[in-house]
Amino acid sequence: MTTSMNELSQILRGDHDNPHHVLGKHTIVIDNAEFTVIRVFNPAAKLVEVVDTKRTALRYKLTPEHQDGFYSVCFPEKMGNYKIIFTNRDGQTWETRDPYSFAPTLSDLDLHLFANGTHYEVFNKMGATARTIGGVKGVAFAVWAPNAKRVSVVGNFNGWDGLRHPMRRLNDTGVWEIFVPGLQNFDTYKFEIKTYANSVFQKADPYASFAELRPGTASVVYDLGGYKWGDTKWRTSRKKNSPLNGPMNVYELHAGSWKRNKNNAFVTWPELTDELVPYVKGMGYTHIELMPVMEHPFDGSWGYQVTGFYAPTSRFGNPHEFMAFVDTCHQNGIGVLLDWVPAHFPKDAFGLATFDGTCLYEHADPRQGEHPDWGTLIFNYGRNEVKNFLIANALFWLDKYHIDGLRVDAVASMLYLDYGKDSGQWVPNQHGGRENDAAIECIKHMNSIIAERYPHALMIAEESTAWPGVTRPVKDDGLGFALKWNMGWMNDFLSYMSLDSVYRKHHHHNLTFSMVYAYSEKYMLTLSHDEVVHGKKSLVDKMPGDTWQKFANLRAAYAFMMGHPGKKLLFMGGEIAQFSEWSEKQSIEWFMAERYELHRQMQMYVKDLNNLYLCEPAFWQKDFAEGGFEWISSLDHERSILSFCRVADMPRNKGTELLVFACNFTPITHLDYRVGLPAAGEYVEVFNSDATIYGGSGVVNHKTLVSEEVLCDGREYSVPIKLPPLGVLVLKRV
Repeated sequence: MTTSMNELSQILRGDHDNPHHVLGKHTIVIDNAEFTVIRVFNPAAKLVEVVDTKRTALRYKLTPEHQDGFYSVCFPEKMGNYKIIFTNRDGQTWETRDPYSFAPTLSDLDLHLFANGTHYEVFNKMGATARTIGGVKGVAFAVWAPNAKRVSVVGNFNGWDGLRHPMRRLNDTGVWEIFVPGLQNFDTYKFEIKTYANSVFQKADPYASFAELRPGTASVVYDLGGYKWGDTKWRTSRKKNSPLNGPMNVYELHAGSWKRNKNNAFVTWPELTDELVPYVKGMGYTHIELMPVMEHPFDGSWGYQVTGFYAPTSRFGNPHEFMAFVDTCHQNGIGVLLDWVPAHFPKDAFGLATFDGTCLYEHADPRQGEHPDWGTLIFNYGRNEVKNFLIANALFWLDKYHIDGLRVDAVASMLYLDYGKDSGQWVPNQHGGRENDAAIECIKHMNSIIAERYPHALMIAEESTAWPGVTRPVKDDGLGFALKWNMGWMNDFLSYMSLDSVYRKHHHHNLTFSMVYAYSEKYMLTLSHDEVVHGKKSLVDKMPGDTWQKFANLRAAYAFMMGHPGKKLLFMGGEIAQFSEWSEKQSIEWFMAERYELHRQMQMYVKDLNNLYLCEPAFWQKDFAEGGFEWISSLDHERSILSFCRVADMPRNKGTELLVFACNFTPITHLDYRVGLPAAGEYVEVFNSDATIYGGSGVVNHKTLVSEEVLCDGREYSVPIKLPPLGVLVLKRV
């Protein structure tokens, strides 16, 4: 039974958008009698046979219809499930189930939800997903390419030949699908796309679970199922105790340079599990924040130019090993946050750019679709399928990898159409404004769904403008984030700390201004990777003065930061006062803490400060409530001295816990400095950045301090203290 010349020609040319209509098993009627027709296309075969899987005696040899590898057979028997047996020109044989004998793996509901941008588990259907269909194991492939003429899956299993496994277009949704039996983990693949202009190219899978190690660019089949999680206790506890109401002290790191092997190679997830987790736990951090671990081709992008949004990078191991890393963190009481980049993507030819030959994920107009500063492309947030891709991606990391939250990169660039652009380089919205209405809706949609499905997940905005309501709930017309990086505080604070102490009195407001707006959002105070690169110097090297003063300044800076309202974040290397700027090409300079006392003492200092923070609720209980912080004195700019108190409610209505901070940002020692107190009582010094064990000069208050009824700083009670040079001390009411 021959195939129509038109359809045969389409199969041979690779132009058919529904090869299942031609290939595979079909029933036809001839003279009122039913016949079975099976058609196969395989240019590598010399002989093709089919055999019934249950009646192996029912075996047919297919007739070649075309010399390029098209075969067919027609017979009167009904055949159930069958195998195809191929023999090549060298006499080698292999058998497989026919990919064109299976029904679509996406339902009409799947396609409807995806087209509407509301298929929140679309990652279970798109990309390459391991399936068992009718007892047959294989991989279901699905990809969105609405403007393609033909899409095929190519890989190591078919010689990267786009004619071997053409996919079918499902209705008018632009989704293409095929089930390929027999494939397994670590098979490599891409999608080959043919445009209506007859250009042919290959693309990595946007929904791939895994990818080749760069410089390879192929996607890799990987079944994410099968991992047995052991973090039930952590997840249950997280539902009861939100970090927003407790201590949250984040250690930000770049997995590729936290530590390198002796030959400067990357460490693996198992190695990080063994070394990083106990280190972070021992240092007293509550969370790890990983710079992007999604697959990316260029090390120098630090992961912020993503090509595999659903794939943890292969640089450090496979997906299950990353799951084990997260699991171990949780079992040790450490939350895991990921940097996530929905603001842009790179132009790499194998990636999302002009995916099906048209601007699919990005805008066609470069004024809307390009970031001139970054050389990247902007997502088309107004397109439902693109919005679905991003929202489902955020949910994917929370679902499949039990991630505790996402720090969303470059939110400001999403909110403003003119971000980083000059006049004429951007297009106003329909109201003539600069707000990106589609991106705003996408952000709100995402945060609403996450709040509904994962109410304790932390969505954190890196947002550098004064956009109102970033952490306000969506129902109250906010963006719905849990936290916002306080970029204003960071800029003012580092600007102040970099000044020689003699000039600080003229910039006292840089330390105090942040409290004017401290409760306008739920803030996180950050000293991140961005502050120690590109000629900005490391944190310790930003500090003025000689070596002793640099370290004293940094200790004071950390203590002041810890006392200021807001959750906390410090980038790796800051805890040992690394002098070199951070580089993704090499390890943190751990040898500094091993060889030099000041660096070792700084590491111990940060550890002790972190643990004090964990133990004292006044540091964090009321980070977002105005009653949790009070200035005692913010006006002593001539001496560059500040004092304030932090307040917490004690259990069972037993009053309040009080911590008093006194901060001296000059190298002048004050042996009889009177500080006002929020209440009468006895106070003990629980921390002092100038202690000799930390490399300080030892100006400390050993004895219990008893309040005196002496008016000071507008307070009825006060006490004289020893105030160390370039130091911060913390008093606790007994």
